[in-house]
Amino acid sequence: MSTPNMAVNLGGIEMKNPINTASGTFGFGAQFEGFYDVSCLGAITTKGCAAKPWPGNPSPRMAEVTSGMMNSVGLQNPGVRGLVDGYGDYLQGLSDKGTKVICQVAGHSVDEYVEAVELFEELAPFAAGLEINISCPNIAAGGCAMGSTPEGAAEVIRAIRPRTKRPLLVKMAPARVVDVAKALEAEGADVLTVINSISGMSINVNTRKSRLSRPTGGMSGPALHPIAVRMVWEVHNAVDLPIVGVGGVMSGRDAAEFILAGATSVSVGMANLVDPMAAPRILDELTEWVASQGASSVTELIGAFEG
Repeated sequence: MSTPNMAVNLGGIEMKNPINTASGTFGFGAQFEGFYDVSCLGAITTKGCAAKPWPGNPSPRMAEVTSGMMNSVGLQNPGVRGLVDGYGDYLQGLSDKGTKVICQVAGHSVDEYVEAVELFEELAPFAAGLEINISCPNIAAGGCAMGSTPEGAAEVIRAIRPRTKRPLLVKMAPARVVDVAKALEAEGADVLTVINSISGMSINVNTRKSRLSRPTGGMSGPALHPIAVRMVWEVHNAVDLPIVGVGGVMSGRDAAEFILAGATSVSVGMANLVDPMAAPRILDELTEWVASQGASSVTELIGAFEG
């Protein structure tokens, strides 16, 4: 079998293959260089950064659960300037090697998102695109996730869109995905990242307390995968934007499901924490699958689900 063309165009971001990394599970890329050459990947998505550093939540922050894990990290981050000072040279070098760097943007309010985007515009020439995490707790709106309603999601992108010409990806909450996707498309989003972790609880039955520092946390991992595939398929059928499929990708087969459901790119998340070599392995397995389908290019299989 000949090797298929694995290149994809993700909303104007030309990736040499569809494999991306999910924000928060891959640091800033450099942390994995001791395991493999990260430049083999199509893209990486950096840990979300706000305009100013955030301390995050107290420990414990992570807990294993059946078929997945839960976290309550609270988006601890060094801020945009900290990212650039600490990893800017590495990320520029990665970009020069052809791996696209997508920088995730975090905020507690619309103003905070705008401030962070403006800093990325000023300080991060290596950023091929910006992923707006609208699943952050919105303190200014009573703690609800901004992305949980079409109105809240649209408000953020409406404020950000005029401030950058770079492709805007939006990390969607797992709620009302079709309605929210349509609102984001109308406001000028370029790519939709589907989905973020799902809120859950894990209780220590001996202490009767949460296994995390807070009562609830975000659940991720294989248990979420069928839900995420369904949501990717729903969004694919509702809008014309390219999609990054995220949720429980542990193998090339999992990545292939996202491609068939309509994803252009696939992000590897929790698998990076289980097996640091997961992303290149999944890329190899996905490439073998594309070849086994008799396709000359992975793009022939995007949205090829037949029902």
